[in-house]
Amino acid sequence: MPPKPLSLKLGLAVIGALLGAPPWAEATPTIDCPLRDQPYSVDSPLIDILLSPAAKAAASQVQPSLGRLPASYFSTTPPTFAAIMTIRELAAYAHVKEEQLDAINQALQAVPVTEADRTARCARYDVDAVRVSMPSGRPRLLLFQKITGFREGPSVDAAEHLIRELAQRNGWALIVTDKGGAIRRAVLKQFDVVIWNNVSGDVLTLSERSALRQYVEQGGGFVAFHGSGGDPVYYWDWYVDTLIGARFEGHPMKPQFQEARIDVADPSSPLVRDLAPGWTMTDEWYSFKTNPRARGAHVLATLDESSYSPIGLAGEDLHMGDHPIAWTQCVGAGRSFYSAIGHRPETYSDPHYSALLQQAILWAAPAGKPRCS
Repeated sequence: MPPKPLSLKLGLAVIGALLGAPPWAEATPTIDCPLRDQPYSVDSPLIDILLSPAAKAAASQVQPSLGRLPASYFSTTPPTFAAIMTIRELAAYAHVKEEQLDAINQALQAVPVTEADRTARCARYDVDAVRVSMPSGRPRLLLFQKITGFREGPSVDAAEHLIRELAQRNGWALIVTDKGGAIRRAVLKQFDVVIWNNVSGDVLTLSERSALRQYVEQGGGFVAFHGSGGDPVYYWDWYVDTLIGARFEGHPMKPQFQEARIDVADPSSPLVRDLAPGWTMTDEWYSFKTNPRARGAHVLATLDESSYSPIGLAGEDLHMGDHPIAWTQCVGAGRSFYSAIGHRPETYSDPHYSALLQQAILWAAPAGKPRCS
């Protein structure tokens, strides 16, 4: 994720200059997209407020200057940080008073949601059918990398390169897509594991969400890393709380990338038993609001917080004490693996991390294995 600025002087008044015509004005609306009919509020995705002249004006009239952010934060063309940020989140960092936030919220809630608004909200989703020509090999992997939020291109590319390399080396079948239309029952049933490559932002329609949930709960495998669990706000509770298992809190910014020690938490696990008991890496280290152990996750690796400085940009304390960084869990009959490691592209060439991801994919594949328990 990009750093959150110390001083947010975001002015919704300046949005008008940055916002042109909605880029999807001619698009056919997707009717089952999340938040399609949701009233405007300070908890709406910022992108939806930017896309509505009326909502933008309402917020600007009440509080014309919350702060100033880089123009890139106001982009209405995904991927954009505006898709994973809200006015409430920005206000918290700008120390906006609660009564000011309430006034903004009341003004936004008075704005009607029009058909044009619904079309603009839904245009960042896609439902087009994806045809799969499956290569030979097992397990069969779907590498999914649609991103509407923050996209760190070099890291996404490095992760894709690693997964392709592992597939070629091990004789796995691999399909790569950035289309949400691939997440449907007819397509998913062809795969053993779905891998989310630094997916940021809300990327699935309601029917696609249902297809992924059914796929996992009925025995499919799910592997995700870093940005797939690093958004400041989420609009799908099942995904972040159950499938990932923890909500992102923040990461250090002084400096952003630090060397830290990773400790193997369960040497008996086949995912980590061939790794060193501990090793050091330089990366962007996530902290979480909740500990995945509380939801029954099996923690594979933890961060040694004494080996780096878990302090955020504004001085916030990001210590967790017990600090899981990679874990597995059962979701229904399916298997879910998440690792918070992976912002820097160099991470994906680290032998410890590539070995961990290889074993995670093999563990998540259900072929010939009993129900996850």
